[in-house]
Amino acid sequence: MSKVKFELKARKTKPSRRYRKGSKYDPIIDEFLKGDANLVEVSVEGKQANYLRTLLNKRIEARDLKDELKISVINNVAYLEKR
Repeated sequence: MSKVKFELKARKTKPSRRYRKGSKYDPIIDEFLKGDANLVEVSVEGKQANYLRTLLNKRIEARDLKDELKISVINNVAYLEKR
């Protein structure tokens, strides 16, 4: 059996998790908020609608816009709407 080299360090607390400050999908939300339309169809090249919904939902929650925006998917098309 081969030996494994390792090291243990005593810690008092775990570090807090680091989150990204932004996302490449934030410009979609920003552009929609600037515009006059209350409902838009959103598509991103190479991304399926359900995946896009998941990503945009995470950004909406991270930016605390749940009361202002809603993303939904109908017939594999993503729709972003103002509440």
